[in-house]
Order: sequence, then structure tokens, then C-alpha cells
Amino acid sequence: MGNNITFANPEYFWLLLALPVALAWYLIKRNKQSAHLRMSSLTGFGARGLLDRLYPLPFALRLLALAAVITAMARPQTQDVSTRTKTTKGIDIVMAIDVSSSMLARDLKPNRLSALKEVAGEFIRQRPNDRIGLVAYAGESYTKTPITSDKSIVLSAMKEITYGQLNDGTAIGMGLATAVNRLKESQAVSKVIILLTDGVNNAGFIEPQTAADLALEYDIKTYTIGLGTNGNALSPIGYNPDGSFRYGMRQVEIDEALLEDIAQATGGQYFRATDNEKLQEIYDEINKLEKTEIEEFKYYRYEEKFRPWVLLAGGLLLLEWLLRYTLFRSFI
Repeated sequence: MGNNITFANPEYFWLLLALPVALAWYLIKRNKQSAHLRMSSLTGFGARGLLDRLYPLPFALRLLALAAVITAMARPQTQDVSTRTKTTKGIDIVMAIDVSSSMLARDLKPNRLSALKEVAGEFIRQRPNDRIGLVAYAGESYTKTPITSDKSIVLSAMKEITYGQLNDGTAIGMGLATAVNRLKESQAVSKVIILLTDGVNNAGFIEPQTAADLALEYDIKTYTIGLGTNGNALSPIGYNPDGSFRYGMRQVEIDEALLEDIAQATGGQYFRATDNEKLQEIYDEINKLEKTEIEEFKYYRYEEKFRPWVLLAGGLLLLEWLLRYTLFRSFI
């Protein structure tokens, strides 16, 4: 009948306990009604006939019919479950990404920017119910992607982010202000900025603290991430004659105090990523902190399966009646 059969009234199965009682009563009654004749030998009487051997068959059919009726009373049914989800608390997220030349440093593999794009891409894929936008900044800033629920657009835009699209520098205030501008009109219950940098604010005409005040005014929580190992890192220090970067060891400088102040002022947190694994852990932690509330609706459709059991019981009783008044009429 299938593996998804359930019973609406399983308590009726207790009636099956009456079957062994009926069987015991039948055996006792049959034994009392049978006549006994003691003989010294049965030689010459032959073996028992087939009908005599099948004498209990009508009663067995009646017991099976009763078991089928009890099963029907328990109401077997199949259950089809359909699920619909509804986002009850959506989150709008803007990721502000530093694309200055120092993001090509190779303390993360293969470099900071590539490592970030890989981890951030996985973070985006794990937020199917949220709207996400991208802001890129260096010496200036711009919106790469407005907040959208189309993750394919965001992921494609993420791949396109490279060094050289903006004047070099690190305008943290500009990057944060642009992200705030993308979120200030949002009607989402929760608004979040994830701002990542590997340096200190040295460009732009908006101070980071001013941008943080704007985020606070519009109730936008900001998570800040300082990216870079402790000590020195293999970083671009000049250009080769062919225009490619020349690399050398350079001191890693991150304004952690500023990033902590921005996060604290807006209700977020500051993180420091010193390698690929730590960067992954940070995004996993943010993913856990910013949970989207999903309301799930389940719809159940039941299909009754008692009718085959009723028909089976009726068929067994009809067969029992036919046998009782035909083949076994002289015996019962």
C-alpha cells in the first residue's frame, strides 16, 4: 500500500485482540460439539477427506474479514505534504570592498582581493532570501551593484571587481558613505554593511566618522573587516618597465582603532582576517549573526484508503457464506 500510509484512528487496532479470543472460543466449541468414538483400530476407514481437512476454512475467512473491517475502521490514509516559505524578516546587505593596490598583496592566496572575492561569493550564495548590493572603493568609490535579490547579477559583478578601475588610495569614509546611500531608502527590517579594507584612510572628502554617523542615523549596522597578516606582506611597491607591479615586503598597516569605532558606533563588530581560513571564518560568523527569519507553511492533503479494506472484508464474507452453504453445508 506504500510506505507513507498513516492511520487516523489507530486505537481501533486494539480490537484485533478479540481475534485470538474468538479463535480460542471456536476451538473449544468445536471440541465440545464433536462426537468421540473409541475404536481399537481405524484400519479400513481410509484417510480423512479434503473437505474434512478444510472444515475450519469458513471460520478463518470470517476472522480475516473481521481483521479487514478493523483495519478499515482505523482509517488508513496517505499523506501528501507541500511546503511554502515566506520571508518574515528580510535583510538588505551592502558589501563595501577595498580595491586599492595593496589588495594585491600576497599574504592571502593568491592575493587579498582574489581570496576576498571567493569567500564573499560563497557568502552571497548562502543568503538566498536577502537583497545584496556591492560598492567598490579605493581613492574614490562607486556602486557596482544596487541592492537586488538576483544573486546571479551580484556574483557576476563580484567577478568583475578588479584593481585599476579607480584612482589608487583608501577612502574608507567614501566607501562607507556610498554604502549608506544605497541603504538609506531601504524598507527592510534589518540593514547591514560589511566594509572591508587592508589599510588606513588616506583619500576621499568624507571622513569615516561622518559616514559612521550617517549609518547610525539610518539605523544601518556595520561589520568591519581588517584584511592582512601581522607584520610584513609581499605587496606591490612599484612598476616594472612593462607596466606590471614589482613586489617587495611592506609593513601591513590597518587602522584597527578606526574600524572598531565604526563597528561599535553602528552596533556591528570588527574582525581581523590574517589568512584565507580566518577570512572564511569571519564571513561564516557574520552569516550566523545576521539571520533571516523564514516562516514555513505546510499543507497536508489526505487520501483515504479504507475502501479497499471494506471491499476485501465484503469479499471474504461473501466467500465464507458461499462455502458455508455449498461445499460445507453438511458439515457446519
